[in-house]
Amino acid sequence: MLFTSKGTINLRNEKWKDDFSPLDEEGTSYVDREYSKAYVKHLFKAGEMLGPMIASIHNLAFYQWLVGEARKHLEAGDFTSWKSTMVKQLSVKL
Repeated sequence: MLFTSKGTINLRNEKWKDDFSPLDEEGTSYVDREYSKAYVKHLFKAGEMLGPMIASIHNLAFYQWLVGEARKHLEAGDFTSWKSTMVKQLSVKL
């Protein structure tokens, strides 16, 4: 499972088999640009440990970005409206 700003991605689903786009176009980690959804799906399917490792690196970077954004919105005073928008976005299953 990958968490992105547009929603969650279950890489075990077949629809990612031929998707050679980056893991997350807006991602902040090097794995977001270096690996495609199709490749990481293949790694999961083949039982390769590299798949979960790439997913973990991506998810840790995503949550680091998310907490940084939350901090910015807390300081700006608009956290409540930002939070309600992000909760809706993050609950989407891609």
